[in-house]
This record gives sequence, structure tokens and C-alpha cells, in this order.
Amino acid sequence: MGFSQALSGLRAAAVNLDVISNNIANSQIVGFKSSRAQFSDIFANAQVGLGTRIAAVLQDFSDGNLETTNRSMDLAITGKGMFRFEQAGQVQYSRNGQLSMDKNGYVVNVQGARLTGYPAGVDVGGQPEVLRVPAQGLAASATTQIRSTFNLDASTPILDPATVTFDPTDASTYSYTNSITLYDSLGNPQQAQVYFSKVGTNEWQVRLGRNGEVAPEVGTAEFNGNGVMINTTSLDAFTFSPGEGADDMSLALDLNNTTQFSNAFELTNVSQNGFPSGTLMQIQVNDAGEIVGTYSNEQQRVLGTIALANFQSLEGLQPVGDNAFIETTKSGEPIISVPGIGQFGSIMSGAVEASNVDLTQELVAMIIAQRNYQANAQSIKSQDEALQTTMNLR
Repeated sequence: MGFSQALSGLRAAAVNLDVISNNIANSQIVGFKSSRAQFSDIFANAQVGLGTRIAAVLQDFSDGNLETTNRSMDLAITGKGMFRFEQAGQVQYSRNGQLSMDKNGYVVNVQGARLTGYPAGVDVGGQPEVLRVPAQGLAASATTQIRSTFNLDASTPILDPATVTFDPTDASTYSYTNSITLYDSLGNPQQAQVYFSKVGTNEWQVRLGRNGEVAPEVGTAEFNGNGVMINTTSLDAFTFSPGEGADDMSLALDLNNTTQFSNAFELTNVSQNGFPSGTLMQIQVNDAGEIVGTYSNEQQRVLGTIALANFQSLEGLQPVGDNAFIETTKSGEPIISVPGIGQFGSIMSGAVEASNVDLTQELVAMIIAQRNYQANAQSIKSQDEALQTTMNLR
């Protein structure tokens, strides 16, 4: 008579209780993945089995529920991908997306591990790098393109170029004018004027000027009998010298969708691509994992893209604490991609993934494990009593 079977049962039940207790203890941890103890019997060519043992403790990588936090740097993955971090020369993987930006501009988790991805200007698909948000502001950009849509009154009297000489200071020498704000290479605002002169039944001359200086180029716009613009010429090279240290400006004027109807002259749309310098105000992460910076000049720029990792065998990953895992030979090498590709999933900003621990299930499992422990203890007690009876024989 031996006690090994019951003792192995006690050990296995105790480990099972440890696993369940660990799940319960971490049930409120963001991104935590629950574990399950797997058992196997011990036979070893014996007529009666030699008990049981813990074959493995495997983690359940099923998704947890998403919980909103309304904090832009809290990120959740709606798929199978994992965040990739670097800390002290070690690459770690995690589903915990509670991130922040440290004083040096690195995107880090609570433990200080740095998030990796593809900085702006780096091709997506190579080896990920540590993501760092640049501290410098956004430089000014000179206007090179103006897009405007007008309606030019078809009933406007014709100004014969042979008898009327254009003069920006004399309103009788042109038909209409409209003001547009431009920016030079230093970010200084420049007020420019677009002048329209009707020189034919369906033909207009277009000029661009600023501060009394008129660009030497003269563009034309032609319309058909239905008031639809059919042709424009020389609208792509208006040049200015803004002075005050700024570079010379070369501007293109796009009048797409401009019409000529017998209605009042009207500006329906105007935009230009220049802007002054700006400082970084905030960063956000979109569904594609792009870190987007918003600047004080109302411009936005993609500062980097988050990398996600997946594995052939997630259960083969080795937990190292702090909700992090490292690769092993059992997990295989990581498959790196970006959000929105295949099963990697997309990024949800302002949310986190809750633990996938089901407390009700864990409490029921604890009752079963406790009963199992008690039954094995009772088995030892029964064998002890039987052995005691044998020892009392005379």
C-alpha cells in the first residue's frame, strides 16, 4: 500500500488552486490573460496508476472585453495582435495598452518599456524601431497652390484689352476682385488679390497680386454656352517676391468648378496649402495605429505607426510579469505587421482591454479544486487507517 497517488493528487490540486487564485488576483488587470492547469496521469507500466501530475499551465489568449476610458493614450487591440516593447535590451509583447509619453518623447507603458513601430519617414514592414514623438514644432510652409471656386456673372460688360489697360488701383479696369490669405516661407501672412477681367463673350483674364504688386503672368479662363469652364491657361506660375527675408513665391491657381452664370459674382470655396509654424499641442492614435500630432497652426502630421506582433503559437510565449511575454522556441518567431492587416486587428483609442478572467467560472473551479484536494487528503487518511489496522494485527 502506497501514498504516492494521493500525494500526487494533493500536489496537483494545490498547483491548480494556485493557478485559480492567480487568475482571481489579476481579474482587474488590463490585458491580463488567464491560465489553466492541465493534468496528466502517471502510469509507468504499473498495474495501478501512480497518480497525476501537472502537465502544463497554459494561458488563454482569448480577447477580453473592451472598456472605454476617454484617455487618448489608452489603446486596445480589436484583433490578435500584440504591442511590441523594448526594455533594457529585451523585446517584450503585451496586450496592455495603457501608454503615456515620457519627458524624452518616448511612448512608454507603466513599467517604462518603450513602444516600437515605424517613425515618420521609415518604410512600414522593416524592423520596428522605438517610437519617439519629436519635440520640435512644425516649420512654416509657403503657399504654392490656391484652390478657389467662383461664379463669374455672365452679364458683366466686356472690357476690351485694346482700349482698357489693367490697373489694380482703378476698379474700372477689371471686373471683379477677391482677397485670399497666403503664407510665405517664414510663415508670414500675405494678403493676395485675384482679379477677373471679362475680355470676351465667354473669356476672362485672371491676375494675381499682393500689396499693389501684380504678378507679370496673365491667365485666362474660357466657358462654353452652358456656363461651364472648358479651358484655363497660364494659371500655374504666378510669382512674387515677398521680401523681409522670405523666399520668392511661385503660385498655381486652380479654378476648378468655377462657373459663368447670370448670377452675382460669388466665391463659393477657397483654400490654400501654406501655413505658419506651429507647436505640438496633442497626439492621438487612429484605427490604423498612426500616431497623429496636432499643432497650434491647426495642422496634423503622422509622427509614426505602431507595430503589432503575432505568433504561430501564442501559448508558447513565456510570461515575464507586468503583463508582458517574450518569445521562445515554442512560440516561434514573431510575425510583425501594422494595425488593420489581417488578423492583427485595428487600434481603438480611448479604450483598454479588460482581463479575460471570468470570475464566476474561477469561483466554480476553485470549489472543484478544493473538493479534489479534500478527496485526496481523505484518501491519505483512509490508507493511513488501513495501514494502522494492519499494524495492530497480532
